Amino acid sequence: MAYINKRPLRSLGYNFVPKEYLPAGQNEYYLRFQQNPIAPDQYRPLTPEEIDQLIKLGNESTNWDDVLVSKAGFIPDQIQHSKFYGLVRIGKMDEIYVEYRDLRLPSGIYHSQIVSADIGDYCAIHHVRYMAHYIVGNEVILTNIDEMETSSNAKFGNGVLKDGDDPESRIYLELCNENGGRSVLPFNGMQAGDVYLWTRHRDDADFQRRLHEITDLQFSSKRGYYSVIGDRTVIKNCHTIKNVQIGSDAYIKGVNKIKNVTVNSISSAYTQIGEGCELVNGIVGYGCRIFYGVKAVRFILSSFSQLKYGARLINSFLGDNSTISCCEVLNSLLFPAHEQHHNNSFLCASLIMGQSNMAAGATVGSNHNSRAADGELMAGRGFWPGLCVSLKHNSRFASYSLIVKGDFLHELDIRIPFSLISNDVQNDRLVIIPGYWFMYNMYALMRNTSKFTARDNRKLKNQHFEYDVIAPDTINEMFHTFSEIEEAVGSLGDQALQALKDPAADFQQEVLLSNVENSRRKVVLKKPKEVYHLFQRLIRYYAATQMLAYTESNSVEDLWQLLQSQPFERKAFTNVGSQLIPDKDLRQLIDDVKSGILNSWLEIHQRYHQLSSAYLREKLAHSIASLEELTGVSASDWDVSFLQGLIEEALDTKRWIRDEIERTRAKDYESEFRKMLYNSDEEMDVVVGKLSDNSFILSQNKELIVFESRVENLLELLAKAS
Repeated sequence: MAYINKRPLRSLGYNFVPKEYLPAGQNEYYLRFQQNPIAPDQYRPLTPEEIDQLIKLGNESTNWDDVLVSKAGFIPDQIQHSKFYGLVRIGKMDEIYVEYRDLRLPSGIYHSQIVSADIGDYCAIHHVRYMAHYIVGNEVILTNIDEMETSSNAKFGNGVLKDGDDPESRIYLELCNENGGRSVLPFNGMQAGDVYLWTRHRDDADFQRRLHEITDLQFSSKRGYYSVIGDRTVIKNCHTIKNVQIGSDAYIKGVNKIKNVTVNSISSAYTQIGEGCELVNGIVGYGCRIFYGVKAVRFILSSFSQLKYGARLINSFLGDNSTISCCEVLNSLLFPAHEQHHNNSFLCASLIMGQSNMAAGATVGSNHNSRAADGELMAGRGFWPGLCVSLKHNSRFASYSLIVKGDFLHELDIRIPFSLISNDVQNDRLVIIPGYWFMYNMYALMRNTSKFTARDNRKLKNQHFEYDVIAPDTINEMFHTFSEIEEAVGSLGDQALQALKDPAADFQQEVLLSNVENSRRKVVLKKPKEVYHLFQRLIRYYAATQMLAYTESNSVEDLWQLLQSQPFERKAFTNVGSQLIPDKDLRQLIDDVKSGILNSWLEIHQRYHQLSSAYLREKLAHSIASLEELTGVSASDWDVSFLQGLIEEALDTKRWIRDEIERTRAKDYESEFRKMLYNSDEEMDVVVGKLSDNSFILSQNKELIVFESRVENLLELLAKAS
């Protein structure tokens, strides 16, 4: 039942921190003064004449002695019809107005109620009906706001406890599983890699305990921190803003509620939050856009991401450079570059590992197969469930899985990358076409790589996000594909296996996979021979391009020394928040956290950066080891002619990729069903653009020219070395 306390008016604005939580010798303002360390001699009390003038202008205070103003400039006429309680410190004033876009307001404080707050220089505060315990930066505009409050135990979206808090009140993000079994403590600065590590390794109690300790150590348990509004931030036409840390240059308009939230913003990466939004218990990264009725509760929105058009993000983490519009996302961990734009898509209890796209009507996670809401789904990067796809937990998908429209009634374990997965209802079977993207939609595959790279707006890219479709993780999946195909084809007999491996042999037999779907129906693998040899070609291309890049930053002699100097291992890599980390290094990181060598999230992030710096060298070594394994020949035995043949084949592969990009896009111009809506080819060109003007194809043409020149240079150097 609600209750209302009655206390003396003269005490309003005081005793913000209960006395039992104040350290000995400190007053209630000691943390406020640490947050806003302005020298006391910068302020002065009001003169009797100024107090009289303020009262005549309709202002009130229970204690004018605690209203302090800047020595550098104070204009009583710029404070009108306002009330002041507790210690209020007001910065410099001048006869100016402040302007943001078309909003122009006189500097000063008008028709507002200020409780124990610091107001920066040249601010415009109009019709702020109640603002308590805030530190407001310089040149801030606040207008038409109902409530701005701060609690003494405010956490600003971080999952920590303050002195005297009930442990049950701690905020967790319940990710990847609706039952809370993979919960993490959110904190400002949390990265997708942090969340991934924390949600995994649940059987390692020491590691889980250490992450909990590290998070708690990052924050003070003291009560008394004020909410903060950064310099040049504009907030207008809002209802409730409570317990917030808002950076500089943010623009917030028309929100219903922002409560217990940190909003990161700076001038070069400013954040905007728009009409009808409600954000509770969360962290918003730099350069984010949140507009039009968004509801987000217990969430982290990473930098340069967007929530729009009524999106609901609940108990979820959204990685950098991502967009969610209209739809609903619950209990999910989404790595960077996730796209989900449609009103009727639903994603729940999932780990989606980046560069993903959810189509309209896709329902991922609503069908549980146990007696409780405790199922999960995991998908590698490039996950693309198509229109009206319905998937059941528990399911797992390899990288770049494309799922055809349909209801998938059984759990799936798709272990082959770049696959098209379809539900053949008529024949009651599951059909998988591996390597589909390369064989039938090269344009979309390569364009997505280019698109995600271009959209990476991070200002400091000290963590390497892997956007290339051909990388250690997908190469390792290709090697696994060889084993899968060989096992499936081998069950048909030795002759079938020989035909699979012989590029010239004919292969027409039906190949069935096992342990892919939790059902008794067939799982048919289409085009196994084609993908078997395609993946070998791509592995050779991967190695060639990595060695080509190495010789450009070093020399051919350095490459020879490298090939002779060490054994190479095709290491396992883990996608840790879009950063690929060798499993050995990941185990070392975990051990160093447990032993105390890494004792803060800052130190863990620095380890990410160190591993990122070493990644290209690791990728090179992985490509060499992959080629060794594919050819059965040690790198130390490769000669000039071997490398020449490899580089020449890479050029042929690059040309094939470019040709396939144009060919797969050209199909859209050749289909009669595409053309039937236009009166002429000329009208079609006006509406959709000419194929010859396609910007991505043109960029690929230029890229091929550059690649040809690079290959020519390397072949010349190899010829000299022979």
